[in-house]
Amino acid sequence: MESQNLRTNDEYRDVCLKEGERLDDLNRNGYMIIQNSGKFCFGMDAVLLTGFANINEGEKVMDLGTGTGIIPILLAAKSNCNAHFTALEIQEESADMASRSVRYNGLQDSIDIVCGDIKEASNIFKKASYDVVTSNPPYMNDNHGIKNPDMPKAIARHELLCTLEDVVREAALLLKPGGRFYMVHRPHRLAEIICTLREHILEPKRIRLVHPFADKDANMVLIESARGGKPMMKVESPLIVYKSQGEYTDEIYTIYNK
Repeated sequence: MESQNLRTNDEYRDVCLKEGERLDDLNRNGYMIIQNSGKFCFGMDAVLLTGFANINEGEKVMDLGTGTGIIPILLAAKSNCNAHFTALEIQEESADMASRSVRYNGLQDSIDIVCGDIKEASNIFKKASYDVVTSNPPYMNDNHGIKNPDMPKAIARHELLCTLEDVVREAALLLKPGGRFYMVHRPHRLAEIICTLREHILEPKRIRLVHPFADKDANMVLIESARGGKPMMKVESPLIVYKSQGEYTDEIYTIYNK
């Protein structure tokens, strides 16, 4: 299958779809994202993290394990505040899709995609130089879940190439004093998450549990921590995804479209 040319004009460079790829509408600012359904596509967790994170005027933001670039692209659309985003991804194919999505959306001045290892992030980039770090890391360690036989999906979901400890350590090293780390993860690891954050001088400041339905247990947790922050944590009201089967709550619609 030949690559498909998407857009060519004075404003954007040529961007091509490769075999197996598709172009998905993000419903924000007319932005699109290139994905390959046979590899790994972003999920609701990444979108909810962009709704939870706060980005201020002119801040420098790092996204660790960006995949196809969904978090920096959505945050760039949401923040509209002259922030600059850098995104690190170890899988070359995903980093390439992210780079082409950035070009397609004309965001080259706002987002830099770098192919590299999270475990080496503080050696690749300057320490203590970012106001915000975000991450939607692999959730499953060796004790949880069945590993997907497809390697790109397995890397995204399981701690094969980096652990929670790696992500938190590197986030802490990259953040300025007082800088904020936003992460989405699984509630069954919340005690471990909080302990790991505090070991690296990241004080949890806000937590929000995400429930698929109002009467169901939480299946995601959104957490904000601050480098060197004082102990005080706000537990926000639960975020409910569905009001009924197949119908999102009003808040989810707002997060997806704001």
